[in-house]
Amino acid sequence: MQSLDLGQLRTFLAVLDAGSLTAAAPRVFLSQSAVSEQMRKLEESTGQDLLSRGKTGVQPTASGERLRRHALQLVALADEALRDLRGESLQGELRLAVTDYFRPGELARLLARLAQGHPHMRLNVIIKKSSEVEALHARGEIDIGLSMQVEGGARLPHKALRREPLAWMAAPDWQRPPRGEPLALLALPENCSLRQYTEQLLRKRGVDYRVAHVASGVAGLQSALAAGLGVACLNASSLAEGVAPLAPPHGLPALARVDFHFLAPRRGESELVTRVRELLAQQLR
Repeated sequence: MQSLDLGQLRTFLAVLDAGSLTAAAPRVFLSQSAVSEQMRKLEESTGQDLLSRGKTGVQPTASGERLRRHALQLVALADEALRDLRGESLQGELRLAVTDYFRPGELARLLARLAQGHPHMRLNVIIKKSSEVEALHARGEIDIGLSMQVEGGARLPHKALRREPLAWMAAPDWQRPPRGEPLALLALPENCSLRQYTEQLLRKRGVDYRVAHVASGVAGLQSALAAGLGVACLNASSLAEGVAPLAPPHGLPALARVDFHFLAPRRGESELVTRVRELLAQQLR
């Protein structure tokens, strides 16, 4: 049985991050032809087409996206193993704030792996609305902040860590209200940027609605959706048991995508903060 080559996986990730084989070459200190050869060998060893080439650059195929998730973990684990053998385990304490729209189950598993690989590092983690994460970061009360922004909003400080589509979601048996009755909208509090986007969109499209339920967090919103209390706009990875995306034609406005991004590093931040952000970025994409 063939095994995956870590060097090829690193190059594969560099290609996806850079958007083309040519742009990835200097990042991995190879020629463009060497990058092409590595990608050919990786596709040969996996037996899958991994890259889709177009006018806008290189995108992962469905198989490429699956491999990307594995590659991020494998490369990160290899780096952690080498640091451990060299006695370079991370040590210290830092504060991390994450928007509650960002895959809480996966985040928990990641933090557990970090704790196992770096037992002398202490992470103080809080889950907040994006606006609150940004405010905490601006006041210097956290070291790393992960926020969400609707695509097309204010310019991001750097490239998005992850991009997801938004979808209208409800219980599988949800029925649109009869003509003349407002849409029952479920949402987070008014300071939530996604709620603000959703309400502005509904008003702009002339959709009559009422806020039928306000949850304190995404978990509460998922429970209200599963209970059949109404419909909500959520990012794709917030899909939960008992909740389903509305299949078209549902008569509701088309939705944008959202970008997840780390807030810009502060000048003079510690090496620990920089390295932890890099570890998180490798595994959260």
